[in-house]
Amino acid sequence: MQAVPVDQAVNMVLCHDITRIVPGEFKGRAFRRGHVVRAEDIPALRKLGKDHLYVWDLQEGLVHEDDAALRMARAAAGPGVEFGSPSEGRVNLVAQYDGLLKIDVPALGDVNSVDQVVMATIHGNHRVQKGQVVAGTRVIPLVVPERTVARVERICGLAAPLIQVSPFRPMRVGVLTTGSEVYHGRIQDKFGPVLRRKFEELGCVTMPQVFVPDDVDMTVRAIRGLIREGAEMLAVTGGMSVDPDDMTPTSIQAAGGRVVTYGAPTFPGAMFLLAFIDDVPVVGLPGCVMYVRSSIFDLVVPRLVAGETVTRKEIVAMGHGGLCAGCAECRYPICPFGKGA
Repeated sequence: MQAVPVDQAVNMVLCHDITRIVPGEFKGRAFRRGHVVRAEDIPALRKLGKDHLYVWDLQEGLVHEDDAALRMARAAAGPGVEFGSPSEGRVNLVAQYDGLLKIDVPALGDVNSVDQVVMATIHGNHRVQKGQVVAGTRVIPLVVPERTVARVERICGLAAPLIQVSPFRPMRVGVLTTGSEVYHGRIQDKFGPVLRRKFEELGCVTMPQVFVPDDVDMTVRAIRGLIREGAEMLAVTGGMSVDPDDMTPTSIQAAGGRVVTYGAPTFPGAMFLLAFIDDVPVVGLPGCVMYVRSSIFDLVVPRLVAGETVTRKEIVAMGHGGLCAGCAECRYPICPFGKGA
């Protein structure tokens, strides 16, 4: 930082705000900290009584905060992520379309270990919507050495990409509801409409809902029939408890399901089942999915729709953060639920 005559400050960076005051009319910032002085600014600066300015000289291998933030955002942004113009030294990264946000967390830590650099994101592995801000980055001082920005670019290049949005696939989802009480019309099914809405929000199409009683053979035939008809995912409701007549987990296994987990350390959603029949994911959904806004469905199903394979180890890790706080007004995903995994 140096003090220079105002007419020698062209192409240098202001180290402080300059205030303009019109008595009784206006008081505010005329030039902001970080502004690159232009030749046309000189008369206005003189009118404000500035004969000398405190500035940085960018000709000494330094990078302006705006340019640094742009370069870091460009390096971090992967498929499905775009970035805007700098605002007071910060650049935001934004989702280009609905999808699943993916963050290389170790690489993000490496970036933030670089002195005078900050990059913040929302949690990964959760659904984001087009236009949503998913990250922001900037440097702390007005200018940083070129080597600082280059180091961030190298880290992001090795991660490739550090931040991305995986698009949802328009899957055909077979919905199967088990339970003699629904099959025989003793109670009305209310699960189907909820699932249709949830899957539509993920860009999927649900096939006509199939109902079967608490019968293993009929359930197995229904599962195999839906797969033959082109189901790319199966959502099975009913019969997920430990009651003796709830045969859904047994039926999924009998249909060839390779069970990843039966049970998840999440509340709501403990009685969740995830299995695969060949490459077709099968989710056994507990009743809570029908009546709570956010549950195990929202932690696992978007990842499956994005084409990921969720492992038992990942399900186990959901225990940290898997307890919903039961807020009076649910604001998921702007909350801790499911964020610890």
